[in-house]
Amino acid sequence: MGSLKRLYLANNLLTGKIPSSLATLPKLMELKLEGNQFRGQIPNFQQKGMKTVSVASNELEGPIPESLSRLSPNYFAGNKGLCGPPLGPCVPSLPSTPKVTGKKFSILYIVIIILIVLLILAAIAFEFLLFSRKKCKSRIQRTASSPEENSNKMVASYYRDVHRESSETRSHAKKDDHGKLTFLKDDIERFDLQDLLTASAEVLGSGTFGSSYKAVVVGQPVVVKRYRHMNNVGREEFHEHMRRLGRLKHPNLLPLAAYYNRRDEKLLVTEFAENGNHSAEEDGLEWHIRLKIVKGVARGLAFLYNELPIIAPHGHLKSSNVLLDESFEPLLTDYALRPVVNPEHAHMFMMAYKSPEYAQQSRTSNKTDIWSFGVLILEMLTGKFPENYLTPCYSSDADLAAWVNNMVKEKRTSEVFDKDIAGTKNSKGEMIKLLKIGLSCCEEDVERRLDIKEVVEKIDVLKEGDDDEELYGSDQGKAYSVRGNDQEGYSFTLDR
Repeated sequence: MGSLKRLYLANNLLTGKIPSSLATLPKLMELKLEGNQFRGQIPNFQQKGMKTVSVASNELEGPIPESLSRLSPNYFAGNKGLCGPPLGPCVPSLPSTPKVTGKKFSILYIVIIILIVLLILAAIAFEFLLFSRKKCKSRIQRTASSPEENSNKMVASYYRDVHRESSETRSHAKKDDHGKLTFLKDDIERFDLQDLLTASAEVLGSGTFGSSYKAVVVGQPVVVKRYRHMNNVGREEFHEHMRRLGRLKHPNLLPLAAYYNRRDEKLLVTEFAENGNHSAEEDGLEWHIRLKIVKGVARGLAFLYNELPIIAPHGHLKSSNVLLDESFEPLLTDYALRPVVNPEHAHMFMMAYKSPEYAQQSRTSNKTDIWSFGVLILEMLTGKFPENYLTPCYSSDADLAAWVNNMVKEKRTSEVFDKDIAGTKNSKGEMIKLLKIGLSCCEEDVERRLDIKEVVEKIDVLKEGDDDEELYGSDQGKAYSVRGNDQEGYSFTLDR
């Protein structure tokens, strides 16, 4: 092979690549491979005596080696993929463009198909969720419409779990604790877990601490609240704290009637409040009713301050924890539970930890409940749901008091009041006095905030109607003036 000078293999239908070994034959002068089906590129022939390399009519591609660029173009004709001298310059071949475009379009089609499938799945999931919510709503409505006939299975199941677990843990508890409710009120007829198990019940709601149920037991309606996250103290400390709460008696406190203690959950039993937590944004609360509620809450809160030697004696004061009896007398509930609630849960949900002082200094104060009361007052007057209840910590951007202050500064005080009380005759002056008290309770600076004694004194003197057309008052370095006018309404200015 080393002495091979001429190789003629034309028109033999040969396939594959041209052997690169041919480029290493030192004496090769003529090579004729035209009329075959060779593919790929032409080897780099470097023989000095090479006169002819004919590869016409094949399926070769790529640039022609520079050593062959002096040969006739006829030797390379019929190969659509070849380029370079003596043929035309090498440019991206036209056939390759549709392939790239085709790939792009293929990817695009795949993406579109995936998006369509995802949209279909999302639509199916939405329809299923909508159907489930309607079904759940229908079930709740049926239960609420006929509580005597529709005993709540979830409540019964829970009570069975309580009863079963209590039986399993008998060796870990005292006999008088085990399987029994501990009663704190003498004027309530006794019952046990079995009575709760067989009683008709309905779900009242579910909050940050647990679920509430109304049950009719031995002919008397009671509310059973199931608490989670209440393991901050030991068994004896929990019993002592419950007994302390059981001794609290005030017209504006919903008394704790009984409780049940187990390792992971607690049951607190209270009497049923006829009107529930009728919030200010619901219809039917006129000005004199709202004032009555505020006065009652102030008295109940003052009682807690006097009786409980703890900072923030309520700890979780908000409108949903103020219930109303049949005469719309307010009853505070969920009070003084901060000492027994798990700290991480308390810090996340309890109102005491949403106060300005906790956000600024990571501590609560003896005026923390005053701030919560101020938010409640503003809610009663404006009918607006405070974002303070929803935020994990205090934020001036989500503060109801900040919104009221801005409205006052813009001299738009008349727009602050809830439409259901704004038109009450001869009461605007008293409303504005209460508004001032609410803002003073919501002071970010604890030192400038009212204390409980001042709050009660100022609220107790409020009346349902105004005595004078012009009112003036001052409080801790701030001056408030109120002027009445039959045509222009009332304006409220705040001077610092």
